[in-house]
Amino acid sequence: MPWPDQRPLRILVIRYRFIGDTILAIPALRNLRQAFPHALIDVLTEPVSGDTLAHCPYINELLYYGPRLKGERRRNAPFPTSALAIARFLRARRYDRCYILRRSLSSAILPLLAGIPHRVGFATEGRGWLLQRSTPYPDKHEVECFLDVLRADEIPVTRTHNENWTDANTDRKVDAQLPGNGRFRVFVCAKSVFDLKDWAPERFAEVLTWLLRDRNCEVHFCDSPGNAGYYAQIIGGIPADLRTHCHDWSTRLGIREAGSLMRRMQLCFGIDTGFIHIAASFHVPVVGLYGPLDPWRWHPWDTKHTIARPEDVSGPRPLLRLSVAEVQAALGPYLPKP
Repeated sequence: MPWPDQRPLRILVIRYRFIGDTILAIPALRNLRQAFPHALIDVLTEPVSGDTLAHCPYINELLYYGPRLKGERRRNAPFPTSALAIARFLRARRYDRCYILRRSLSSAILPLLAGIPHRVGFATEGRGWLLQRSTPYPDKHEVECFLDVLRADEIPVTRTHNENWTDANTDRKVDAQLPGNGRFRVFVCAKSVFDLKDWAPERFAEVLTWLLRDRNCEVHFCDSPGNAGYYAQIIGGIPADLRTHCHDWSTRLGIREAGSLMRRMQLCFGIDTGFIHIAASFHVPVVGLYGPLDPWRWHPWDTKHTIARPEDVSGPRPLLRLSVAEVQAALGPYLPKP
């Protein structure tokens, strides 16, 4: 097939759940748009994680889908929460192709129920028979795995770099509220949605005190309001005279606006969460604390980074084996001199 394909096809990309993985899909979306410049390209995604693609120029529309997890309470939200409801919705939109950047069996059944004739994705969980073309899920970085889905359909992959975008109005809002004290700006993401990936509030407090007092930094947070108590524990462990240099944006910016703050940071430091991938997409250097998950698959993509990880990652909460001194040593090369 000659590329680019000039046909006005209707294409669906499925990538719901997890902020980090959604950000890591941007190189695939760019190559897909390059291959189909006149196509309608929609992304089936989830609220919050999908908002990270709000300013992506390679897509036409974000379609929000909220599949309920086992044991989760019914959501009171204006978007489909059942597979049959979203399948009916997608069927009415008459897509020609679907690229599935998920590995679950349900994510492969969904486009079949939606009547999408050409379906491409990972050959995992025995779902290869549901797809017209498929690829293994190999031992490589998640970005390359997503690009393999396109390669399975013979789509040329030419550019794999990281990028992200912001809204000009939000940029002005953030600029107006940023301190102008000349301190080195560090974004801190201290809490994961998975407790097993967490470090400890008192250790974060010790590191942040060192950043504020000894390295002339200011610290910025922008996390879910539901994590406010965790950050309150951290700030409570910082000497009162230094807290003026801690800035919490959690109630001022949503996830689709957080990029405007992130791109103004000089370093991102924290747990392996979606925020370090947002930072990397703006080419902000990252020091990531990795515990159970393998950094070779989920390390920050296409930006300068350092991984701090204990040698022994067995058992629950392996990050607790990582000392404050080890984290300071990882941060040191990125910081102003004492």
